[in-house]
Amino acid sequence: MLSDAVIFDIGNVLIEWQPERFFDAQIGTIARKAFFADVPFYEMMDRIDAGADFSATVESMALAYPGWESAIRMVRDNWSDLAQPSIPHSVRLLAALKANGIPVFALSNFGAQNFPVSCAAFPFLTSFDRHYISGEMGLIKPDPAIYAAVEDDCGIPASRLLFTDDRADNIAAARARGWQTHLFDSPAGFAQCLVDAGLLTEEQAK
Repeated sequence: MLSDAVIFDIGNVLIEWQPERFFDAQIGTIARKAFFADVPFYEMMDRIDAGADFSATVESMALAYPGWESAIRMVRDNWSDLAQPSIPHSVRLLAALKANGIPVFALSNFGAQNFPVSCAAFPFLTSFDRHYISGEMGLIKPDPAIYAAVEDDCGIPASRLLFTDDRADNIAAARARGWQTHLFDSPAGFAQCLVDAGLLTEEQAK
């Protein structure tokens, strides 16, 4: 099936998002397990991704959980160390699609204030033809409304959008709207998807 645009998720597709690994290195595995058991870390991140202010939300959580203030504030103060490193093969695929004149979009659950921090750390995040950042939109995957908003903005029929994401629920929501989808589990797998779709040659997909 032909595709008029390729849409990338960001976390665990273009840059790694492994908070447990970061906190293991910062406070040790035993303390990290206690931290994640005590603090609703991912609920905090969901609020930020849905549009809540990044710094204020982190600070509010730090004050709400005495004893974990330092660890919680690392999310704000060490964001570029937390959301990293890049995934080089995926970055090459993004560049190869652009070189072939294929429109590339980002559709990511990401806070409005921390996304620019990641863009400064990883300039390739500024190379998208369009970006759809949940915190800027006030919508979050897998809400069908965020996919509808992408369709309305880009004007491309749903059936001609090819979307990759590492979360099955996000993929299912896109597929329900008629998007072409690829559940990302490795850059090599997505590379083959792009070759099969006729968007890249085998050489370009390396």
